Amino acid sequence: MTITAANDINSLYNVKSDAVRKSLYDANTGSEGQRNGDLFSSILDAAVGNINSTNDLLSTKENEEMKWMMGISENTHDLTIAVGKAQTALNYTIALRDKLLEAYKEIMQIQI
Repeated sequence: MTITAANDINSLYNVKSDAVRKSLYDANTGSEGQRNGDLFSSILDAAVGNINSTNDLLSTKENEEMKWMMGISENTHDLTIAVGKAQTALNYTIALRDKLLEAYKEIMQIQI
């Protein structure tokens, strides 16, 4: 089964991520000339924001682990929540990276 580039691009509108949907909506409100540039920059900004929030969640997880290991905190609930959020964010970021690499490889295979 081969997936065409048009199907890949159209599937962006079905993404469940609020950040990507918001960036697509914001980019579509501009004029046609600005829309293409804004669309790419807004999706890129959303991806960078996703990476930054993932880094923040991983840092929070490490801080909670250190507090628990040093005996500063005995609250395992906060530790469990921080670990869960960090794992979910990291899995989402990895999935996003894989999709972007897949799209890049498909674009590179296009013959001009």
